[in-house]
Amino acid sequence: MTWSEAEYVDCLEAERRGYAWVMQHHGGLAPEEAEQAALECYPYEPAEDPYRGLVFHDEAWHWAMKAIHGDRHVVEHGTPRAGGSVT
Repeated sequence: MTWSEAEYVDCLEAERRGYAWVMQHHGGLAPEEAEQAALECYPYEPAEDPYRGLVFHDEAWHWAMKAIHGDRHVVEHGTPRAGGSVT
């Protein structure tokens, strides 16, 4: 995907916020710990990085739930749908 620096940074910040929220509300981390975990999961990648933004292929909730519950979370618990149900 080709995007401007502003678009990349906006997406990066949004995913960090989402990840930190899940880690705080579902993972039991303090706000500062959740923010640090988000920075570690979503480091800034320079524009010349060939895989820049690849982490965005799954949403923040996916990466956070994987960090909290392990690799089999989606298989065992499904994925969230609009309205809060799971499939």
